[in-house]
Amino acid sequence: MLESTTAGDPGAATGARGQREPKYWALKQHLLDLLDALPPGSPIPTERTLATEFTVSRTTVRQALHDLTAEGRLHRVQGKGTFAAEPKLAQRLQLSSYTEDMRAQGREPSSKLLEIEELVAEAELAKLLGIRNGSKILRMRRLRLADAEPMALETTHLPLGRFRGLRKHISAGGSLYSVLREHYGVEMERAEETIETSLAGPQEAELLGADVGMPMLLLSRHSFADDGKPVEFVRSIYRGDRYKFITTLNRP
Repeated sequence: MLESTTAGDPGAATGARGQREPKYWALKQHLLDLLDALPPGSPIPTERTLATEFTVSRTTVRQALHDLTAEGRLHRVQGKGTFAAEPKLAQRLQLSSYTEDMRAQGREPSSKLLEIEELVAEAELAKLLGIRNGSKILRMRRLRLADAEPMALETTHLPLGRFRGLRKHISAGGSLYSVLREHYGVEMERAEETIETSLAGPQEAELLGADVGMPMLLLSRHSFADDGKPVEFVRSIYRGDRYKFITTLNRP
């Protein structure tokens, strides 16, 4: 049972230091302790059971379950229940392709090509790709999967003048970096990458098998070849409940 509520505040429990602690937060900590002892795929008690056991409302239970689902600790299946989630994929931040990253983790990568088209580059994209304003670019959107599970939604922009005929090589999927190396002699040397958070909109949620409003990781990568020329600008949306990124930090 959770600790008694603070007088005048029926939605809070008293913490160790006398501070007001939301009941859903205390319940969440109890569930985290439970999850530490459960193997992935194990069912957890129903909302009704949790509400009775911890003497809280089902609204409080739902809020705790929502938080843990968004954080990737729980996996909810409509009509079946709530289960302990698989560990997040831990991807190291490095200049490698999605295909290479997944295979390094023992997962089978695949891609679904959603869209590929030629566009006229506007000022910002033209600058990023080192081409004149109004030049043609190739844009492709791919759904990235690991062991057939949707992981990321990726939109890539490349200068068409430098990679003529690229479209026929990538329509069947596979690693873009391998295609650039094998058909165009391009070796990636460095990239600038930023990571932000965003919330899944209806389209992203549907494609990634997530809930609308679920936290996502938004990555923007600006890559350069060994000749110093820009190669691509990519924006990727990763499921925040399935992914985490790792990097090594060194003192300057």
